[in-house]
Amino acid sequence: MSKISLITTLCCIVFFFGKNQLSAQNALSTKTNTLIQPPYLKAGDTVAIVAPSGVLKNRTKEVQQAKALLKSWGLHATVGKHVFSQANHFAGTDDERCEDFQNALDDPKISAIWCARGGYGTVRILDKLDYTKFKQNPKWLIGYSDITALHNQVHNVGVESIHAMMCTSLQDDLGVIKETLSTFKDAVFGKSLNYTLEGSKYNKTGNASAPIVGGNLTMLHTMLGSDTSIDTSGKILFIEEIGEYKYHIDRMLQSLKRAGYFKNCKGVIVGDMTKLRKNTTLWGSSIEQLILDALSDYDFPIAFNMPAGHEKDNRAIILGRTIKLTVGKNQSTVVFQN
Repeated sequence: MSKISLITTLCCIVFFFGKNQLSAQNALSTKTNTLIQPPYLKAGDTVAIVAPSGVLKNRTKEVQQAKALLKSWGLHATVGKHVFSQANHFAGTDDERCEDFQNALDDPKISAIWCARGGYGTVRILDKLDYTKFKQNPKWLIGYSDITALHNQVHNVGVESIHAMMCTSLQDDLGVIKETLSTFKDAVFGKSLNYTLEGSKYNKTGNASAPIVGGNLTMLHTMLGSDTSIDTSGKILFIEEIGEYKYHIDRMLQSLKRAGYFKNCKGVIVGDMTKLRKNTTLWGSSIEQLILDALSDYDFPIAFNMPAGHEKDNRAIILGRTIKLTVGKNQSTVVFQN
């Protein structure tokens, strides 16, 4: 074979495999952006209560309240065998917590999986879970905080999930969490979700329409570099946090930025930044300005004051669902596509 023929052949091979690789990448991107919507709940459906994270010591009352709440909505509840187990910090060993969650994933009689609490622990069971039967029979995953790790995983499987209250959010006076309860109910039963957010002088005005993804900032940061990290290209990112120093929030945002997290993002919605800790050396600016500074290289809209996260008013968010985001200085609106 002549030298010219050899070069021509090699070029054809590179082109062929490069084209196929690009097609595969595009197919993956399409799958990620077009998520399956699990069936909305209806009277008679069963919700599994599981505890994939922290221990539920002295939290029996809240789980009983959760069962009563579901019953009042015409739903049945089943509680995982290990929900009240304890293995040091966790609600049972990794294998026990995984067993309860896997059973809920696999059982075709379960229509939704409601996490009892967050804390820490989901990351320890992620690689033990098998979503084969879940993909054949998708169901709603519900929770927030540490459950963000599972939301990420479910998103990458190609299924929508619900960032919303957990069993430990319940208390004696349900009127205190009226909006939390009503939006949670609306989300699982398929009613429209539309939010008007209080304005902020820090808002970066603009409009965007894209799927919403995200959750707890620490968990999003923790997932970087793993199969459970989400692709934020062409999406609107929601973040919330609790109990962190401002410098640590900046460090996480800088890390996400350096990893290309915001490069093709369509917008950011900032939820509650709760119980921020004070360092001996003060940061010197508000948390809002910190976020704006970290994201100053991008021109997408940024909305503050989303009532979602670790406060009593924790509105439900359907992750993976396309929303229309309109950000102004006086107010912002978030409209979920049905």
